[in-house]
Amino acid sequence: MKNYVFDIQRFSVKDGPGIRTTVFVKGCPLNCVWCHNPESKEREPILAFDKTKCIGCGKCVSVCQSRAISAIGQIDREKCSLCKDCAEGCVGALEILGEEARLDGIIETVLKDKPFYDNSGGGLTVSGGEPMYSPVFTNRLLKEAKKQAIHTCTETCGFGKWSDFEELLPFTDLFLFDIKETDPTLHKKYTGSDNSLILQNLYNLNRLGAKIILRCPIIPGYNDRDEHFESIANIANELENVLHVEVLPYHPLGKSKSELIGQVDPIDLPFPSNNIVKEWIDKISSYTSKKVIKS
Repeated sequence: MKNYVFDIQRFSVKDGPGIRTTVFVKGCPLNCVWCHNPESKEREPILAFDKTKCIGCGKCVSVCQSRAISAIGQIDREKCSLCKDCAEGCVGALEILGEEARLDGIIETVLKDKPFYDNSGGGLTVSGGEPMYSPVFTNRLLKEAKKQAIHTCTETCGFGKWSDFEELLPFTDLFLFDIKETDPTLHKKYTGSDNSLILQNLYNLNRLGAKIILRCPIIPGYNDRDEHFESIANIANELENVLHVEVLPYHPLGKSKSELIGQVDPIDLPFPSNNIVKEWIDKISSYTSKKVIKS
């Protein structure tokens, strides 16, 4: 079985407990304005161009089969057929982001670090993109990991069919569940969809006993409101299987990634200061007895 992935990160310590291997699958049903992995949104691979690495040889223009590259750095992405000839002949400025990976190959990579999982309480995390955008592949991947007695996490935006989440339950030890915006109107404005289905899936997971960590990206000027902080806390209070809340401070790394794939990041903000992040954590903590930490 195969699926497109854009990264397999070993020795990850921020995507669940312990030392983990995180598999980032491609494709996402949401379109968050603050997305820090814009290369993950589409299911298919995408061509990236880094002008800082270009030596100006012009070989990419001559080898492009679809005539999508008319000049150095000028790429017609609608014409691009992802033939890979330009990237294969390039010194590093052109790169195809995303590749088709076999499930057994991924499991083989994951198993290389099993002693570290066992000693640290770690395991496999499936992230994205959105794992539930490829539910059959995600299900099979987690099922194979459980056969090897590996702890599993699914990091999800929560948007997907409930039946797919339900099928995943036996093979997911912990859900890292994103709460991007609690106001449905603002959620639709910032992500392209309201949060009704997302919250329904979250509450259903809790009802069936799934262990959950709420992960909350906070973006200055967008969702850093007291009302949002209180609503996050209220959700944590209502769901007995929420272990704790994690605050994910905005970081501008998505901006440079957007430029590589010919897109414009609509947000231009610096990293929030540690003091500001502490204020966010303290505010959420004031409404709940559950632990609130920085991710």
